[in-house]
Parts: sequence; C-alpha cells; structure tokens
Amino acid sequence: MLHPPHSSLQVAAVPPQRVPVRDRDQDDPWHTEAVCRRDEAGLFFAPSKEPTASRLSREEAAKRVCARCPVMVECREHALLQPEPYGVWGGLTAAERRVVLARRRRRDVELQKAARTNGTIAAAG
Repeated sequence: MLHPPHSSLQVAAVPPQRVPVRDRDQDDPWHTEAVCRRDEAGLFFAPSKEPTASRLSREEAAKRVCARCPVMVECREHALLQPEPYGVWGGLTAAERRVVLARRRRRDVELQKAARTNGTIAAAG
C-alpha cells in the first residue's frame, strides 16, 4: 500500500532513539547483527530510472525490515555521520537523512547562538 508522499518525511521528524549501544568488541561490529544482511540489497538501493511508485513501495518494504532490526539506531547514525548518499539506512531514505542533517545543523547553530548570548549576558552582569 502506498502512503502519501508526506508520510515518509514524518519518519525523519522522529528524534533519534536513545537506545544504549550494546557492548561489542572490535571483531563484532554493529552491522554483523543487521537484519538487512539476510535480505536482498536491491531492496535498500534504487535501480537506475526506477519509477516513483516502485521506489516508494520498495522503500516502504525496506523500512519494514529496518523496523525489526536490533541495530537500526546504530545503522542510522552511521548513515548520518558518513554521510551515506544513497539507499535506506536505519529506516531513513537519503532524502529523509538530508532533512535530519539539516535539522541538526540548525539546532547546532541555535545552540551556538544561545551560548554566545548567555556568555555576553554573563559578562555584562
């Protein structure tokens, strides 16, 4: 079932989950537990010139896989920090990740402005 185009952007509005990262040694990175390792990679990455309806359907299927993954948060953060320019990672499409990154940049700018303002007020007081 296809959802309206705006529904997938609502996923990006969800703040990152605060899930503790499991203790792993260097020989067992997070991606070894990823559910997608057992699925076809084509589900997570678009073929060239994919029709919009097919892309939306494929992305929703990929997100369903991500939703049951024990390392979804680690995967999402990896894709945001790299940044991964293609595919569904951690339940977010590339476009949704761009939205999250833009929001984080705006938040960081606002926090820096607030810190400067608080520093100015403290110095004047």
